[in-house]
Amino acid sequence: MDSSKSILFVILITLLLGFIMLDLILGSIKIPFEEIIRIISFNESIQEWDSIIWKIRIPRILTAILAGAALSVSGLQMQTIFRNPLAGPFVLGISAGASLGVAIIVMGFSGIITSTAVGYAGNWIMVLAAWIGSAIILVIILIVSFRIKDIMTLLIIGIMFGSATSAIVSILQYFSSESLLKSFVIWTMGSLSGVSQNQLSILTPVIAIGLLMSITSIKMLNVCLVGENYAKSMGLNLTFSRAYIFVSTSILTGTITAFCGPIGFIGIAIPHLTRMLFKTTDHKILIPGTILIGSAIMIISDIISHLPGSNKMLPLNSVTALIGIPIVIWVIIRNKKLISV
Repeated sequence: MDSSKSILFVILITLLLGFIMLDLILGSIKIPFEEIIRIISFNESIQEWDSIIWKIRIPRILTAILAGAALSVSGLQMQTIFRNPLAGPFVLGISAGASLGVAIIVMGFSGIITSTAVGYAGNWIMVLAAWIGSAIILVIILIVSFRIKDIMTLLIIGIMFGSATSAIVSILQYFSSESLLKSFVIWTMGSLSGVSQNQLSILTPVIAIGLLMSITSIKMLNVCLVGENYAKSMGLNLTFSRAYIFVSTSILTGTITAFCGPIGFIGIAIPHLTRMLFKTTDHKILIPGTILIGSAIMIISDIISHLPGSNKMLPLNSVTALIGIPIVIWVIIRNKKLISV
């Protein structure tokens, strides 16, 4: 790694730490900077402020870091595998599968589950439903990938799966009661605040496993950049490589969707920002760079969504869309020969 890239990594780490501190300071309740230092240094402070920092803001920041890293790396992997700059973590229908799982629980069993039960903090039923939904779609995609070798055909099939599950969700919404429909719509807006400390203790190791799988697939991803024929000549098992990367993507995207709801545009936009900053296609650089930038952008989105100084909060998906859409438009303009699907 040359010195310019090393300096860039140092700058990104410094910015990330700065955004973390800014997120700790800003909020509906203003806490002085010196008090935050006392609290995170385990010194005695006002109990209310101590609870806000340790039980609300720090878990939310950790969730933002995990979500930003997971979705960004997922997008990077999908763009590399499909060699399509508009591919993202939702491209295989994994997120749609998670949404379907939650929709079935929330709206499909409206006569059994009350709106109060659905809205209960740390709703494990919804999380498990999202996991199962994304896992089912992954299994189907993996089975199809063993029979279909053309990567673009697989991309189209993934999009079709996503459209089919979205259609089923729309039907469930049509027949759902107003209160349960509201609970589902709120979930689809995305949120980092609903992850409890107990849920974070599960979210963290699961995302760590997904990121570890991504790091161990660096060689596969680099070889895939130069095309299937070259990859085969290098002795790469394409079927195994795809399956391995798909599983990693499912773990990362499905888990974040389960705990935080479907969060859009981060997976598409961040890989392009990383390539633009580092000016490389080497995944040894891109994966850690994507993790840092994705985490920083997600924390910025969290800060904006909480409207510092106000008791109101914006939907997280609206914020990430406003950040990501200009980048996606820039990619479309810059790449006039995009593959049409």
